[in-house]
Amino acid sequence: MKPDYKIPSQTRIGHVHLKVADLNRALRFYQGLLGFELITMYGDQAAFISAGGYHHHIGLNTWNSKGSPPASEEGVGLYHTAILYPTRKDFAIIFDRLRRNHYPLTGASDHGVSEALYLNDPDENGVELYWDRPKELWPKRSDGSIEMYTRPLDLNDLLEEIDK
Repeated sequence: MKPDYKIPSQTRIGHVHLKVADLNRALRFYQGLLGFELITMYGDQAAFISAGGYHHHIGLNTWNSKGSPPASEEGVGLYHTAILYPTRKDFAIIFDRLRRNHYPLTGASDHGVSEALYLNDPDENGVELYWDRPKELWPKRSDGSIEMYTRPLDLNDLLEEIDK
């Protein structure tokens, strides 16, 4: 199909809805550790959480998944949910919170355009926490296209951001 239609540039991903095995366990991670606020519950089967009072950025439910094992790592499905922090300092603060709570990371990368932390939620759903560098600092190739890469993230340098 020829791409004769372009999605409006202001379009954003509004929310993600995750199937979880244990709603309270998922809330301890997303609300208790990451700091999302609880907006509403649908009985004991679903919760909607957000940042800043939006109706929901993440939906969590056990409608078809209560007590189920994690999805296969080799199967199709969601690779990760990416949560964008507004500043590098905010990003550093969540890293420090994870570090102080001994929450394991699966990766930490500098992508040129962004810096990212990777981890799994309690249901083994991938989660990326990241911040974008200002667009004018994005690395470019000689032809003007964006050059994204994956290099190790300097976590000590990130922590120094908290005191700035």
